[in-house]
Amino acid sequence: MCHPDVGANGWNAVPVDAGAIFGDKPFINEPKPIFLDEISFPSEDPIVSKTAEYVKRVLHPQTFNHSMRVYYFGMAITRQQFPTQASVLNPSTWALTCLLHDLGTAPENLTATRMSFDLYGGIKALQLLNDHGASTDQAEAVAEAIIRHQDMGVDGTITFLGQLIQLATLYDNTGQHPRIRDYARLIHAETRAEVNEAHPRLEWCRFFSETIRKEESVKPWCHSTHIVGFDKLIEGNGLMRQWE
Repeated sequence: MCHPDVGANGWNAVPVDAGAIFGDKPFINEPKPIFLDEISFPSEDPIVSKTAEYVKRVLHPQTFNHSMRVYYFGMAITRQQFPTQASVLNPSTWALTCLLHDLGTAPENLTATRMSFDLYGGIKALQLLNDHGASTDQAEAVAEAIIRHQDMGVDGTITFLGQLIQLATLYDNTGQHPRIRDYARLIHAETRAEVNEAHPRLEWCRFFSETIRKEESVKPWCHSTHIVGFDKLIEGNGLMRQWE
């Protein structure tokens, strides 16, 4: 693995415990408004555009819109809280992670295997990106982040890309974090509003809580059970309720 790829594909090791990163605050740097026209989506990258076309076909519209919100939330978090990583992170690698992170919940995938949706989705993403011409390093970085995107805890480390997908997905799904108090303040309210208006939620919290319940009913061993009461946390997402 050459050194430039480490930062570009988010391989830098960071604590898996987000509380150890943010301390007793919900942010490192106080967020300011950042708007969508300041954040470009790398649709000019043929791998990203091909992947976006694919996920639009196989994912529910609610899941696709969630993936796009996660992209913009994550970019805002990276730029404002982790400027060193933001200066080298490849936006395409982040976009691919967001587009594919819930691939395992697609109707054709959720009950196609006994594997947990995030683990199976990571494997499927690796295969897909190899087929789409991604470099081995980029494809593996995305797969690792997807496989670990529900792997929250307090011990050990995780890739920066993996920590970022955890932060951004939890922000959109539950509006709270078990290790970060006042989590809503991580992103400025104006940014939060614009992202939700640009990529409508379509009752995402209801939809995704039902998806989690379905997975846990058919796979009671699944990794989603690692987040205790996850379905109820999603349903109770007060931060995003006005856009549901």
